[in-house]
Amino acid sequence: MTVPELLAPAGNFSLLKRAIECGADAVYCGGESFGLRHKAQNFSLDQLKAAVEYVHDHNKRLYLTVNALMHQSDLASLRAYLEVTAAAGVDAFIVSDLGAAALARRVAAQTTLHVSTQASVANALAAQTWYGLGASRIIAARELSLKELVELRKAMPTDMELEVFVHGAQCMAISGRCIISNHLAARDANKGHCAHSCRWSYQLVEEQRPNEYLPVIEQDGYTTLFSPQDLNMLKHLDQLVAAGINSFKIEGRTKGINYVETVVSAYRAVLDGADPACYAESLRARAFRPQGTGFFFGPPQQDCS
Repeated sequence: MTVPELLAPAGNFSLLKRAIECGADAVYCGGESFGLRHKAQNFSLDQLKAAVEYVHDHNKRLYLTVNALMHQSDLASLRAYLEVTAAAGVDAFIVSDLGAAALARRVAAQTTLHVSTQASVANALAAQTWYGLGASRIIAARELSLKELVELRKAMPTDMELEVFVHGAQCMAISGRCIISNHLAARDANKGHCAHSCRWSYQLVEEQRPNEYLPVIEQDGYTTLFSPQDLNMLKHLDQLVAAGINSFKIEGRTKGINYVETVVSAYRAVLDGADPACYAESLRARAFRPQGTGFFFGPPQQDCS
């Protein structure tokens, strides 16, 4: 079977280079606008041009995140942004908004279109609809099981690619479309400003006992009510390969170089035939929370660390 693409996060130029050195086939990054990770350093237009040149010199690919929710006021500047970043030579736009996708096909038709997990594509009819709009790849909704992914792969267009997340942080909201951050911190996660409110410590307060804080799940005095486990599918890559997945995506555009080099190296080695057990401890050492398999084999577990 064809070995899937290994797709790594690149929060800045140094991380991009390290991901390529560690064996990534492609990287994804954000520019100055319209991405969902404003905490990442991201790339100016000049940096993006240099990054594209570096990646292409190594026969790799660079995908640009343009996956924020687009408001009417965004459209004028979005058009110019798509034009200049396409001219910089990025290999694909990652979009979630139908308007952004339509505009990208109109003003930058030479640039491939990937559909973000934020679009929650969970069935073949949705994939076929995006295909009709010019998309060549679906990044599947994170809520799909392995069985559902197999069924999706069989029913979607044969020349359309299917990408899944295999490692990193997960969101408690459906495909990451969270409004808790907006409500609690006035920071819109769907515009790239997530405050990670799901990772905060929460206690329950009953109306008639306003000063009494009741634990919902108590672990050494810290309650992670909304926090899911991190994803780690290193032991199960053979099953994902057999399912026909075209690209394995690692989360982490706000994480550091130690995380990137450890995780990318481990997945590269296992895709090339190494024993996953050899890398289990190094991945645990770089984990931020307990790790699990997400929705692939059943309901995900809560982070009870």
